[in-house]
Amino acid sequence: MMLMKNTLKGLLLVCTLPCMHLQAQDTNYTYDTFKSTRVLNGHSVELMPEGLLDFRVEHRFGRINQGYYEFFGLDQSNTLISLEYGFKDWMLVGLDRASLDKTVSGFAKFKLLRQSSGARNMPVSISALLETSVVGMKWAVPNRDNLFSSRLSYTSQLILARKFNDHLSVQLAPIWIHRNLVPTILDRNDVFALGIGTRYNISDMSSFNVEYYPVFGSSWNHTTNYRNSLSIGFDLKTGKHVFQLMLSNTMGMNEKSFVTETTGNALKGDLHLGFNISRVFSLK
Repeated sequence: MMLMKNTLKGLLLVCTLPCMHLQAQDTNYTYDTFKSTRVLNGHSVELMPEGLLDFRVEHRFGRINQGYYEFFGLDQSNTLISLEYGFKDWMLVGLDRASLDKTVSGFAKFKLLRQSSGARNMPVSISALLETSVVGMKWAVPNRDNLFSSRLSYTSQLILARKFNDHLSVQLAPIWIHRNLVPTILDRNDVFALGIGTRYNISDMSSFNVEYYPVFGSSWNHTTNYRNSLSIGFDLKTGKHVFQLMLSNTMGMNEKSFVTETTGNALKGDLHLGFNISRVFSLK
């Protein structure tokens, strides 16, 4: 009888060892590196999950240092409206329209790698953004031979992010923007920059964000007054809403605008108050 009991115990141990091994080999994936698909102006590493639609309204006012006559910038405003849909957990497609230059942009974002630990150890999450924008403004000189292709610009961006702990997330996002038409012959069609973004969680529902887009010097015509885009902001997540309140030295809300056309000098107070509102709907 004792021999039979020991044999049964041995068989049970042999049967449970593979299960214990599989459990030990589980992969733990990182969630919520950022609270939204945007850090502030620029894209974050995050995508909409499959079947979810993100309806976004973004708003930027004029410069605060214009004083009371312009009601500290509130008399002026630009708006962007965006729809972003998660076709798959790894693929997002979106369409937006900005009042600045009456620009329409279509874009797709892909999740290439996801930060994880355990059986699959991946130190960072990586996403890729592809975007095409069309300027809708009337031609400044309508009588000349204006080409539709001159309205187009293209954006490619690789976004690498790491969530260090429950509070701190950091991302680096090299970006290339090609403009078919530039303001002067001294301006380059191709602009290269490095997006730097960080989030510090204050609580499960709120965070403090900083975003900076330094442009590589050779990309710019230095006779112009272009500046690097700098933004600081605060996120508040409530249910299916994300509210972002920010100060930025740019009124632009798409990559072509805030990366290549920012003129505000933050050190001189050329700051714009702005906000983003994101509302998520489930279509599945």
